[in-house]
Amino acid sequence: MNVLIIEDEVKAAKELKKLLEQIRDDMQVTDILQSVEEAVEWFERHPHPGLIISDIQLADGLSFEFFSKVSVKAPVIFCTAFDEYAIRAFETNGIDYLLKPVEKDKLAQSLEKFDMMKRIFSGQQLQHLFTQIKPPFKTTLLAYFQDKIIPVRTAEVAFIYAANGLIGAYTASGRKYYVNGTLDELESSLDPHAFYRANRQFIISRDAVMNIEHSFARKLVVKVQPEAPESIVISKAKASDFLKWMEG
Repeated sequence: MNVLIIEDEVKAAKELKKLLEQIRDDMQVTDILQSVEEAVEWFERHPHPGLIISDIQLADGLSFEFFSKVSVKAPVIFCTAFDEYAIRAFETNGIDYLLKPVEKDKLAQSLEKFDMMKRIFSGQQLQHLFTQIKPPFKTTLLAYFQDKIIPVRTAEVAFIYAANGLIGAYTASGRKYYVNGTLDELESSLDPHAFYRANRQFIISRDAVMNIEHSFARKLVVKVQPEAPESIVISKAKASDFLKWMEG
């Protein structure tokens, strides 16, 4: 069986490959990827592997960004140094969640769990199971305005902006509402075809984009309507992915 490793730390990736080879002689690492952008491009050119072992925090963002953009058919074992992403991992084809540094016996247990799921479910049934446990994308955000809780349709949201510990949802009409949660949580709950995580401060709607300007160091600056409180900058690492997203 082919196994894909997504890990931006070279040493960690090599150690993971070594552990896998020690545990299972029926699994071969077909490739090692280091970023969200690289993973998206890889899946456009290669058949899906039987299993994915992925870090969560990659060089250009969270691996959840990749899984929201590509329809992945393989189950995933997530590895990370932090336990704050556990719930999201199991909402994203995750069958197990390992804390770094990954221990040999823990990885072996995860692979046994994978084998058990394969015995119980066929390939199509397993994919259907993942589809069923994924939550639907939100169509409404609960916003707070003065002393009221107001439902705001996501279709009306132009962008979401994080600053000073607060999350503001700005509508196309120019209104600002404060919403609960983090940008990571909102990103995972919004339709990735309609919304894009621009950087650490902004999630933007495709419909709000007015124009895109080239900036220094091959970055992009996105102009939205209504005007954002500060410049929305797309990093060089995400620029190509963002333009592909804009094309639909």
